[in-house]
Amino acid sequence: MPISLDALTSAASRPYRMTAAKSLNEARAKRQQTAFLCHSHQDNILADGLQILLNENGWNLYIDWQDTAMPEKPTRETAIRIQDKIKSLDWFLYLATPNSILSKWCPWEIGFADNAKPHNKIMIIPTTDRSGVWYGNEYLRLYRRIDAAQGGILAAFDEGEPSGGTYIKSL
Repeated sequence: MPISLDALTSAASRPYRMTAAKSLNEARAKRQQTAFLCHSHQDNILADGLQILLNENGWNLYIDWQDTAMPEKPTRETAIRIQDKIKSLDWFLYLATPNSILSKWCPWEIGFADNAKPHNKIMIIPTTDRSGVWYGNEYLRLYRRIDAAQGGILAAFDEGEPSGGTYIKSL
């Protein structure tokens, strides 16, 4: 079942946060999965909530606007840094929301990731609103996804499979 926008917003307001690794080497030394988050900057609260949920599952999530070395306005350097992060981190995650679907950068990032990463290292995080509407373009269904499994535990599912997922702590 896709993660609700409300669940991500709620997670963002939690007072508890695990300390994210300060570097890729530190994350790997801690045996954390590392991931690049593709998302709309209009969804910064949802991105924060997802970061907390993934941190609680032992993952280190890179969010570009948290990177103090990232240029303030998009430039060629921005694109190069994003490409380097997509290539160097273990996973590419796409947070599918109404805003990311309209973003100009999100399709560019997933297009780059599709060429730079193995197919099984790209996952979509579909979201739903209160009415149950699923957010994501048709082509996003070509990839594995992270959904909320029983009890709200996050699990990865192969494209088109409604069950038989793997808890993300086990990936």
